[in-house]
Amino acid sequence: MHILSLALHMSLPEPFVQEIPGSLVKFTMRPVPGGEIQIDGKTHKVGDLWVAETETTWDAYDIFAFRLDLTQEQQAAGVDAKTRPSKPYGAVDRGYGHKGYPAMSMTHHAAKLYCEWLTKKTGKPYRLPSEAEWRIAAGHLPDATLDHFAWFWDNADDKTHPVGKLAPNAFGLHDMLGNVSEWCEGVDGQPVAMGGSWAEKAEHVTESARAKQTPAWNMRDPQNPKSLWWLSDAPFVGFRVVLDR
Repeated sequence: MHILSLALHMSLPEPFVQEIPGSLVKFTMRPVPGGEIQIDGKTHKVGDLWVAETETTWDAYDIFAFRLDLTQEQQAAGVDAKTRPSKPYGAVDRGYGHKGYPAMSMTHHAAKLYCEWLTKKTGKPYRLPSEAEWRIAAGHLPDATLDHFAWFWDNADDKTHPVGKLAPNAFGLHDMLGNVSEWCEGVDGQPVAMGGSWAEKAEHVTESARAKQTPAWNMRDPQNPKSLWWLSDAPFVGFRVVLDR
C-alpha cells in the first residue's frame, strides 16, 4: 500500500456520540479526512468520513441479532425474522467475553444487514467501509511496537479483548489492526476482512492484510445450506461502521 495524498485537515469536526434509540447503547463516531490511496496498482479516491471509534461491540450487535428492540409478542410473531440473524450455532462469543467485546463470527451479509437496521433506527445512512476507506482510516499508527496498539498472536492469549483498551491511531480509532479483522467491500467488489486479528502473527496484522472467506470459516455449521448469518469457525472476524461526511 502506498498513500499518494492524504489531506490532514487543520480543523476536523468534533466527534459525535451515536445512541441506538430504545436502548442504553451508544458509540462514538470520529472524523477521518479523505484522500487518494493506491491499491494493487490502481488509485482510489476516498471522501471525508465518519468512522466508528471501535469495532462494533456485542452490546450494539445483540440488539439487532437477538431482536432485543422488539416486544415479546413481536418476537413470537416472527417480526423481522427474515432480516435478522437466525439462532447461532454454539456459544456466540465462544466464552471470550461479551459486554464491551467486539461482536464476531457474523457473515458479511449479516454485517451489511446490521448497517441497514442501524440506518432505520438512527436515520443516518450507516454502512460498511470500502477497502480503500478502511485502509486510509487505519493509517497514521502510533510510533510504537505492534503490541502497543493491536491484539494479535503474541499478546492476545488466544481470544478477543475489550475494544478501546490499547492506543488509538492519529484519528482516534482503536483496534484498526488486530482484535477482530473487519468486513469491508473489497476493491474487486467482493467481501474482504481487513487488518488481521487476534489469531494471527505480527506479519499478518497490517493495514494491507486482507482475507477472503473460505469454506474453513464455516466448516462446523451443521445446517445445509450453511447459515447466511453466522460463521461457525471464524471467531476472528467482525466489523465497524462508517458514514459519509
